[in-house]
Amino acid sequence: MSSPRSIRWWPAALPLAVFPLLMAAFQTPQQPPAGGRPPLTEAQMAARKAAQEDHQRLMTLLHMTEMRHGADQNNRESPYYVNYDESKANPYPVLPDALTLKNGKKVATAKDWWNLRRPEIVEDFDREVYGRVPKNVPTVTWAVTATTEGGFGDIPTVTRTLAGHVDNSSYPDIQVDIALKLTTPANAKGPVPVVMQITGGFPAGLRVPPPAAGAGRGATAPAPAAPAGPSWQEQAIAKGWGYAVLATGSIQADNGAGLRQGIIGLCGKGEPRKLEDWGALRAWAWGASRALDYFETDKAVDAHHVALEGHSRWGKTALVALAYDQRFWTAYVSSSGEGGAKLHRRNWGELVENIAAAGEYHWMAGNFLKYAGPPLTWGDLPVDSHELIALCAPRPVFIGAGTNSGDGWADPKGMFMAAVAAGPVYKLLGKKDLGTAEFPPAGTALVAGDVAFRQHEEGHTDVPNWPTFLTFAGAHLK
Repeated sequence: MSSPRSIRWWPAALPLAVFPLLMAAFQTPQQPPAGGRPPLTEAQMAARKAAQEDHQRLMTLLHMTEMRHGADQNNRESPYYVNYDESKANPYPVLPDALTLKNGKKVATAKDWWNLRRPEIVEDFDREVYGRVPKNVPTVTWAVTATTEGGFGDIPTVTRTLAGHVDNSSYPDIQVDIALKLTTPANAKGPVPVVMQITGGFPAGLRVPPPAAGAGRGATAPAPAAPAGPSWQEQAIAKGWGYAVLATGSIQADNGAGLRQGIIGLCGKGEPRKLEDWGALRAWAWGASRALDYFETDKAVDAHHVALEGHSRWGKTALVALAYDQRFWTAYVSSSGEGGAKLHRRNWGELVENIAAAGEYHWMAGNFLKYAGPPLTWGDLPVDSHELIALCAPRPVFIGAGTNSGDGWADPKGMFMAAVAAGPVYKLLGKKDLGTAEFPPAGTALVAGDVAFRQHEEGHTDVPNWPTFLTFAGAHLK
């Protein structure tokens, strides 16, 4: 089921008040000084308190009096120290069967998958994991706020900065303006595929094309230092594709204190969430779909071939967006871990309890919290992450991570296992699975099928897998 479209052109100029908000969404947060994190400001302490109070409110609604402790990745002496022992990693080895209906009947045809089983899985994810998108989400009106000419090497480019204004006439106290940047080859002979990175803001190291010779007003400032070698943006442009960056901070704040603001707050008219209401991951994925609405109107973009990419929490978002909106072409899901491609039932790295705690609960539906406290366990979840990957079928999906030595918190093997378990759905729909159930050594690219996997040896980063993903995506370009 594709996300409902909500797009209008916004012919009038943007209100001046919007520009500081839009630019702020693309700013890179300053790094803490050497020697540790700076002390919390009064505003940060107030935000933390507000999140804790809202978290407790949800627990009360769920009749929860306690929550199990999450994994501790720092203190080796803690009784809750994170598990990295495979012999203890699978306390709930039996996964929900993606091809068995709730009435026990096996799904044997593509028709039954689309008409019967897939809607059941979507309903479970909506109600228990990511939350429901409201039926009254306002329309989005897009405007190009700046256009900059640049280039990579001898390839000239055009970069558009866009604002997607969400109609707030139903609740004027909250304003949401989606921040998006789009870069395409200037001399393309037709619409081009686009890779859209989902991230919090304008990321450090993003190589914006340098200004073209003689560029005047609106020329881009020098970009921060980036890793050696061609950036993912350069790699995309070299293939003749475009790229985009979506700033999720302009859609919904990444904290519990912001749940009564942003798109969630706007739809809820500033009231606290109900247990089945959407969390930030689903809201950010909604924003990605609204960006795709815009791409469908831009003649420079091949809207049938818009790929997603996200790393860590935005890897979770990319997977959710691909699963829910069938218009997206493919996705590179990097180190998404718990709440993303990792099996919830795995005791490795980050756990359900970590995501359900006051620091990250805002990503999920309120109902998700109940699986982190008695009497329920992870094994009681009606769905697991292999079924989220299965919702992406038959479209290609690439799951990436570092190895356990630098990315163990995200559980590379748990994500691989989910990718394997999604295979039967891909095969039912006439596509290819991973081709193996044996966890591969680092650097092995399993890319022959429509479900792909690769782990690198450089820690919690998406950089090393970009060339493999772009090659994989290119092989599925029709």
